[in-house]
Amino acid sequence: MFERFTSNGRAVVTGAVEHAERVGADSVDDGHLLLALLDRQGSRASFALAALGADRRREEIAEALAEARRRGGLTQADTEALAGLGIDVEEIVARVEETHGAGALAGAGAGRGRKGLGSWFGHRPFTREAKDVLVRALRIATARRERTVGDEHILLALTTRPGIVAEVLGDRGVTREALDRVLA
Repeated sequence: MFERFTSNGRAVVTGAVEHAERVGADSVDDGHLLLALLDRQGSRASFALAALGADRRREEIAEALAEARRRGGLTQADTEALAGLGIDVEEIVARVEETHGAGALAGAGAGRGRKGLGSWFGHRPFTREAKDVLVRALRIATARRERTVGDEHILLALTTRPGIVAEVLGDRGVTREALDRVLA
């Protein structure tokens, strides 16, 4: 599959591995893909992110992703839905961290021992979500009758996969619809 990725597409994947390594994550997730996209300059995805103002909000985006990891991967919508049922996620996270240490719900260790995409781009395996993003990127490129998968396809894929990354992007105006307009 990676033979169809452009140099920018491959740079995002290797950049995601580097982000995971920097924070000591056992696996590469879709949040790492987004952070790697935000690091890019001079590419179609970086142009789109700049046009939508996300490049200026990189730290805010990184903090939102880190906070979601701290909550064990719950989106803000999940947290609000649980609050509606009388469950205070922040209180639960605080109690777990008090007992087990900071970041206890962040999922460290979840990716140990698995093989797969990690063998292409370093030692860390990719989570199911990250793999799904890359497959979606390939499908988006194919649907557009494009022969290669660029970083713009990865960005589009991140906005179409429900979860934390799409929520973080959407809250900042980076949606599939907005990207389609900018990339047209």
